[in-house]
Amino acid sequence: MNRLSTLILVVLTCHLGNNIYANFNLTMVDDTHIYVGDYTMFGPNVTVATAGHPILPELREKGYQYNAPVYIGKNCWIGAGVIILPGITIGDNVVIGAGSIVTKDLPSNVVAVGNPCKVLREVNEYDKEYYFKDRKINYSALTKE
Repeated sequence: MNRLSTLILVVLTCHLGNNIYANFNLTMVDDTHIYVGDYTMFGPNVTVATAGHPILPELREKGYQYNAPVYIGKNCWIGAGVIILPGITIGDNVVIGAGSIVTKDLPSNVVAVGNPCKVLREVNEYDKEYYFKDRKINYSALTKE
């Protein structure tokens, strides 16, 4: 496959919403479709994989591969070094902690971390008051243009 056809393949299988932020070294293994909602942010060294191989060695010897699409909602923050495996659906407004390996679907409005990645908590009222640890959100500064 030449460079132009590779670029066309990426365009046809990666469906990116508006205002996506991707830090360096974002890898999208797009053997099938990857859907990313508006305003989603990717930290450095994130991998989104749609391809996998069977566990049975005899099938791998024959080059068998499976592909399953990945769906990532809007307003998600995917932390540094996260790996998202084939067939995963991530809801809207999800934060995934750095280094997590996402092996199962995640519902909307949660913070999830770990290997394997699990829901730590829901996004809550505290998050509307603090943006990081004890640092309060200054809403008056946000409304100024």
